[in-house]
Amino acid sequence: MMPRPARLRPLVLWPLLALLLQAQGPVRDLPPSPANIYGPLFEAVQEAQVFPDGKTFADAVPREDPAAILAAYAREKPRDKVALAAFVRRYFSVRGESAGRPPLRAHIRDLWPVLGRAPFAATPGSSALGLDHGYVVPGDRFQEIYYWDSYFTMLGLKADGQGPLIEAMLANFVALVERYGHIPNGTRSYYLSRSQPPFLALMMDLSEDRDPALARRRLAALVREHDFWMTGASCLDGGGACAHVVRMPDGSLLNRYWDARETPRDESWREDRETAAKAAPRAPTLVQRDLRAAAESGWDFSSRWLADPMRLETIRTTAIVPVDLNSLLWIGETRIARRAEALGDQATARRFAAMANRRKAAIDRYLWVPGERRFADWDRVAQTPTAARTAASLFPLFAGHASADQARAVAATTRAMLIGEGGLRTTNIRSGQQWDAPNGWAPLQWIAVEGLGRYGEQALAKEIARRWIATVARTYRETGKLLEKYDVEDRRPGGGGEYPTQDGFGWTNGVTAAMLDRWPDLTPRVDAAP
Repeated sequence: MMPRPARLRPLVLWPLLALLLQAQGPVRDLPPSPANIYGPLFEAVQEAQVFPDGKTFADAVPREDPAAILAAYAREKPRDKVALAAFVRRYFSVRGESAGRPPLRAHIRDLWPVLGRAPFAATPGSSALGLDHGYVVPGDRFQEIYYWDSYFTMLGLKADGQGPLIEAMLANFVALVERYGHIPNGTRSYYLSRSQPPFLALMMDLSEDRDPALARRRLAALVREHDFWMTGASCLDGGGACAHVVRMPDGSLLNRYWDARETPRDESWREDRETAAKAAPRAPTLVQRDLRAAAESGWDFSSRWLADPMRLETIRTTAIVPVDLNSLLWIGETRIARRAEALGDQATARRFAAMANRRKAAIDRYLWVPGERRFADWDRVAQTPTAARTAASLFPLFAGHASADQARAVAATTRAMLIGEGGLRTTNIRSGQQWDAPNGWAPLQWIAVEGLGRYGEQALAKEIARRWIATVARTYRETGKLLEKYDVEDRRPGGGGEYPTQDGFGWTNGVTAAMLDRWPDLTPRVDAAP
């Protein structure tokens, strides 16, 4: 019988393979492996067992140039497993984590039914205010209508052909004004003592319903809401302010944020009591009113309202005349005048046109700082514009009452001070509060894009939109979520504030959809049609 030589033959091949490799050159001439390319980052990820299978990171695909990733790693220095995992998902596409995820634009369309709610009757003992029509919520912890959020959500509904839902939400808002005299911060009983930035007139601009009876009802709601904001004009005293109204040094009237209550907020009761206690000897009721007023502004919380940017207990919202609120009230006054004229009510049209003219003159006199090329808030105690550089400076452009010279100046200041890698910064102060750097918020991106575009600054407007969409898309690729706010410095989920960053998210969905509807060429590359 012949012997079986095949078993020993593979053992003999190894020396031959080594000789062949030597003939082709040393190992250092082979393409580098991930361990060679990423060095300390690779070692840290594998040592921390960020992924159960070490092959996962070895097979990950970089989203940016490796040198840029290593520079970011050296800069950010993520130390623990959680930080490393977040870093890797931000800079690498990891097998299995985004498979089957729909394109961003399709995902937004899919979210409207998820965030939509049916009408309901109030339950005795519950804080929820009943609503007669369907509506959309922001998402996550916010399971009720929020006033100014809804305008930006409705932009996306408009882009996605959801006209009936826009009409339903408008019907709810008009009914809230008829029931309570104003639109509350949100549809909870504990929000009824305050409103939010007044966007109702702009919401009505999105409607396509031209029924004359409905037009009269909506005009009445706008007038009644305006009355809510101006009620304090009848009780002004030597202090120069009452409720939402402030008398300026020349006797003209502008507005501030305010809340009818001075107790801790129900939804942040413990936090408000703790903040007020830190402010002693200042009366807790004063601090609590200012916390509530900041909640009415939507900017809760921001160095914009603080005497010391690093200390929330120094909040003084009611001492400040904000430029954004007064621009929105100017919009409301001009829309009321226009709607009244269309309905043949000339007396109302003339009255509100005159109010709008007086408001514009006061804004130009007190809230425009020509030497600093910006619109500002006014400190009614110090009788001077505040030093805060914020995205609120773009509201006069959004409203359309800025002059061409003012708009050019604000655009230059925005370009120099407020543009981050991932979009428009809220402010340029890092206070730890959520409405400060490095955070960017969807509504302010839209205010900037619309305002700059209105005055011919299309290139800057589109650049802000491009950076914002890239930030939203990047985080969506990494997490599968659209978020309430983003860090526009490092293009990742935002942070700070008194609650975790929320998922959903109504106004981010709406603004992103509206931007992509306007500029389809900004569609993220992974979403683009082949």
